Amino acid sequence: MDGLLVLSPTLILFPLALLTFFLWRFFSAPSSSSKSKNSTTISFSEIVKNGHRFVEWTAELILASPTNTIVLPTSVITGNSKNVEHVLKTNFHNYPKGHNQTSVLADLLGEGIFNADGDHWRLQRKTASLEFNTKTIRSFILGNVHLEVAGRLIPRLARAAADDEVVDLQDLLDRLAFDNVCKVAFDVDPARLAGDDSCDEFFRAFESATAICISRFRQPRLLWRLRRALNLGSERQLKRDVSVIDDFAMRVVRERKARTAEEIRNSSDLLSRFIAEDDDFSDEFLRDIVTSFVLAGRDTTSSAMAWLFWLVSTRPAVEQRILAEIGAVRTRHRNLEGTLTLDELREMDYLHAAVSESLRLYPPVVLQPRRAEADDVLPDGTAVRAGMSVTYNTYAMGRMDGIWGAEWGEFKPERWLDKEGAFRPVSPFRFPVFHAGPRTCLGKEMAYTQMKAVVASVMERFDMEAVDKGREREVEFSMLLRMKGGLVVRVRDRQLQP
Repeated sequence: MDGLLVLSPTLILFPLALLTFFLWRFFSAPSSSSKSKNSTTISFSEIVKNGHRFVEWTAELILASPTNTIVLPTSVITGNSKNVEHVLKTNFHNYPKGHNQTSVLADLLGEGIFNADGDHWRLQRKTASLEFNTKTIRSFILGNVHLEVAGRLIPRLARAAADDEVVDLQDLLDRLAFDNVCKVAFDVDPARLAGDDSCDEFFRAFESATAICISRFRQPRLLWRLRRALNLGSERQLKRDVSVIDDFAMRVVRERKARTAEEIRNSSDLLSRFIAEDDDFSDEFLRDIVTSFVLAGRDTTSSAMAWLFWLVSTRPAVEQRILAEIGAVRTRHRNLEGTLTLDELREMDYLHAAVSESLRLYPPVVLQPRRAEADDVLPDGTAVRAGMSVTYNTYAMGRMDGIWGAEWGEFKPERWLDKEGAFRPVSPFRFPVFHAGPRTCLGKEMAYTQMKAVVASVMERFDMEAVDKGREREVEFSMLLRMKGGLVVRVRDRQLQP
């Protein structure tokens, strides 16, 4: 091979990547038409410098901006509730998810409901909306939560208490949430909380594929597309992961379709309900639905509960009020030891307020981008060019004086209650944790029910003491707002305490 230069794929890729970067940099320069005299304009160099803490950094800028809006080279990020309402409701049709966003997740989600626009989205939304509003699916979801908590989580925590063992509660909640969402989506129990590894390949592939897809958001689109075309690095791994996920999901879809019509009608999982609605749905369509719901429910509720357990564990007065409410509801229904019913959970207004207060400060889904189809002007005067993304930052909105008052930094469930102690919701455009407008989260009420069921069942049995409870927890953001380093707790059984 003397005298010959052998080029590796990496050497071929490097100059192309460099060219991609400079093209992206050149065409991303902010246009004067996207600026407003009241909006804060951010340069590309500032984005690179602060990319490692993007959520907190943009929140700080939004809070300091006169309009609570900032303009980046190719996007607008806002915490202005009037802008949020404009994008999510008033001018909804001008702000779809857009190809730039959906293409990032297409390898994993296909055209599933959370990655679709237009007629394809409306079809899935209509069917899913009908199912989420049935008593059958609510009972099915709550029943699965109770089985998971009573059969797996409580025994695991009881062992930790007996052995004086510290546990990562965030990890246990992640396992519970994954088991539960798989049961709800397609009635398969991975049993990760029980330590079963029979679905481990699917879980690992899903975890890896999600991380790789999210990493695409942090790089020029041409760069990851180039790596995908050349089958290099993380893009090659993504193909392997998606193959594992597709094989698993398609096996489930085909097995379900092979059941009798009566068996399908009597099943409560979402996959069966979609098949019962229209048995002409293709296997690929059903696979995309299943994968989308697993992604949506995989870590959202577990992340929210981890933050809530930490906040409550460091505030004894809040903890005691939650325990008093649980006891009062049980006494009123003469259900002192049984599983909590849907009606009982609905009566727990203070717990509902505590969950909402935790979501305000630490919303699982922090950034929600939409793409402008046509030129527009937001209510605060910020001009938006066609093709730009407009994103709302829920982390920033939970920290605004204008919405929550000067004491926004306090964990105060009472702010959600009226004088009689009943829960009092706020406008979803001021608290868009579950989105708002036509794409409001269908699972909002069931998410609250699941979280309240888990928190109430665990809290009334165990006292959770966070290790290093005096230390503020740092946020970690990939796709969701997570607690960096997990939530390590010491568990004490209340039943065994004097």
